[in-house]
Amino acid sequence: MTLRGTTAVVGVAESDLGQVAPGLTPLDLAGQATVRALADAGLDKSDVDGLFTASSYYPMSGMDTAEYLGIRPAYVDGSTIGGSSFVSHLLHAAAAIDAGLIRTALIVYGSTQRSDGGRLVSPSKPNPYEAPYRARHPVSMYAMATARHMHQYGTTREQLADVAVAARQWAQLNPAAFARDPLTREDVLAARMISDPLTKLDCCLVTDGGGAVVLTSADRARDRPGEPVFLLGGGEAVSHRSISAMPELTVTAAVESGRRAFAMAGLGPQDVDVVELYDAFTINPVLFLEDLGFCAKGEGGAFVADGRIAPGGELPVNTNGGGLSYCHPGMYGIFTIIEAVRQLRGECGARQVADAGVALAHGNGGVLSSQVTALFGTERAL
Repeated sequence: MTLRGTTAVVGVAESDLGQVAPGLTPLDLAGQATVRALADAGLDKSDVDGLFTASSYYPMSGMDTAEYLGIRPAYVDGSTIGGSSFVSHLLHAAAAIDAGLIRTALIVYGSTQRSDGGRLVSPSKPNPYEAPYRARHPVSMYAMATARHMHQYGTTREQLADVAVAARQWAQLNPAAFARDPLTREDVLAARMISDPLTKLDCCLVTDGGGAVVLTSADRARDRPGEPVFLLGGGEAVSHRSISAMPELTVTAAVESGRRAFAMAGLGPQDVDVVELYDAFTINPVLFLEDLGFCAKGEGGAFVADGRIAPGGELPVNTNGGGLSYCHPGMYGIFTIIEAVRQLRGECGARQVADAGVALAHGNGGVLSSQVTALFGTERAL
C-alpha cells in the first residue's frame, strides 16, 4: 500500500508504427518513442536517471539502450518476462523512485518484427519435452488453452470472434491503428485456420513499433505541463514457463497479479472505467476478464459477446484496437500503459471513454506464463 499514488506517469508516446522505413533498427524506434515521450513530459534525456527496458533483439538491452540514447542512468533494469515486462517495470520503477534511488524513470521498447519478415524474434530455447510434438510457438499453446476453455465452459468460436470484432471497431476510431477495415464475426470464423480453433483473425498483428513511458514522483509530476496519471496499484505473478507446466489451462496468474494490484490500489473491478489487456489472441481477454474479477470463471465467453466490450458496450476494453488491430511489435505490454494513460488524460478523440477516472493495464508474457496488472487514476482517484 505504501506505493499507492507515490508516482505518476508524465509522458507517453509511440514510435512510428506498422511497417517502418527500411534500415531502421529496434533501437531507432525506441529512440523515436523516447524523444516523443520526454517532449510530452516536458523533460530532457538528462533528467532520466532510471532506465527500464526489455528486448528480444538485445540480450543486454539496458546497456545497448543506454548507449544508443546517450544516457548514463544510475539504475538499470533489464528484467525480461515476455510481453508483460514493461508493466512489471512500472512497479519496479515506482519502488526505486519511492526509495530515493532515482527521480525519473524511462520505460522503453522497440521492435522491427514486421520489417524482419514477420519472424518472431525470441530468446526462448525449445523445450526438449515439447519439441517432439512440433507445436507452432506460441499460437499452438494459446490454441490449447482456447480448446480447453471451450470444452470446459462451452465457450464458442463465435464469442471469440466477437473479441476480434470489438478490437477492430475500436481501431476504426484510432487513426494510428494498423488494421481499420471493417470486420465481422463471419470474417473471423472463415479466416484461414492457424492452430485449431484459432484462425488468422484470432491472432494478433505482426507490426513494427516502439513505445516509451516516463514516470516520476507524484510531487514532481504535478509541476509538469500535462495532467499526471498516478500509479495506484500493481502486482505481478509467474505461474510457469512452458505450456506443458501450466497448472491449469483455463486459469492464469492474473488471479494473483490482479488481487495484488487491486489490494494496493484499494479498489475493485467495479471501480475501473477502462480496461487495456494484452490480447495476443482472442482467448486472452476472455481469460483475463475472468481472472481479474470482471466476471466469474467460465463466463468470459458470454461476457465479451455481442458488442459488450466494443464501443458503446458495457465495459470499454482495448480502446486503441489492441494487439489484434492496433499494433503488435513482438511484445505489446507497453502499449496497454500508453492507452490507459491517454484515456485518463482525455486525449483519445473519437474513442475517448467519457469521464474515465480509473484505468487498468494488464500485461501477459510467454505462453500465458507471466501476468502483471497495473491500476492508474487521475487526481480525483487518489
